[in-house]
Amino acid sequence: MKSKVYFTRDITPEGVLKLYKLLGKELPGNVAIKLHSGEVGNQNFLKPDFWKPVIDFVGGTVVECNTAYDGERNTTEKHLKTIRKHGWSEYFKVDLLDAEGPDIEIPIEGGKVIHKNFLGKDTANYDSMLVLAHFKGHPMGGYGGALKQLSIGCASSYGKAWIHGAGEPEKIWTAEHDLFLESMADAAKSVVDYFKGNIAYINVMKNMSVDCDCCAVAEDPCMKDIGILASVDPIAIDQACIDLVYNSDDPGRDHLVERIETRNGVHTIEAAAALGYGSREYELVEVE
Repeated sequence: MKSKVYFTRDITPEGVLKLYKLLGKELPGNVAIKLHSGEVGNQNFLKPDFWKPVIDFVGGTVVECNTAYDGERNTTEKHLKTIRKHGWSEYFKVDLLDAEGPDIEIPIEGGKVIHKNFLGKDTANYDSMLVLAHFKGHPMGGYGGALKQLSIGCASSYGKAWIHGAGEPEKIWTAEHDLFLESMADAAKSVVDYFKGNIAYINVMKNMSVDCDCCAVAEDPCMKDIGILASVDPIAIDQACIDLVYNSDDPGRDHLVERIETRNGVHTIEAAAALGYGSREYELVEVE
């Protein structure tokens, strides 16, 4: 059964809301809206005004987690300052999920590499989630999309080190690379299971640098904007984005493809599909 992925070339705040509505996915109870708050100095992250219509419509709380690397988001105090600086708290209710401990430890049923995940304790306050992902390259993962937001994005600061280290946090930057990618797939599954599938996903293919929004010093976008995608399948939506990059005739495409391939980025999608919480087979439904 192919998963449905909606696609529009209308890269506007209204386009985001239109695609979300097309999903027809009811997100019950308290909705956590997971997005990237942007590292200080990064020029490519998607700003609050871009996401405002869909967040206002859903009526949820913007959630973030502290990082596991040095910067302006690795402590609660610095991250809250960054959230204010970038305007998130001016527009929305914001909850830093791991602002204080202890973390929630959740199991990963059938995990290939890791068998538990660590989320900020405030995660327990939410019944469903809307994942707003900025699709682009990534220095370690090759690319960043829905699966990365579910895994590294939702993990607490300690949880991020746990995933990066493939279950050995002290190996945060030195674990075998494919084990890190497979750990991301494992961790993403645990969040899907935790919310019992009450999650919707939007990927925006805009400002596509080879670098992540976590980079204070990032390359400028290397290829033209492509569009917005929405799905209830995190694997299908990431696969569709990868395919749109590969099928592009943009002159900057090769630079992004090189980043994805040199980091074996598609392996995260392969590992996630093997765990069975989505499909790489999809139907792309293009809308005006």
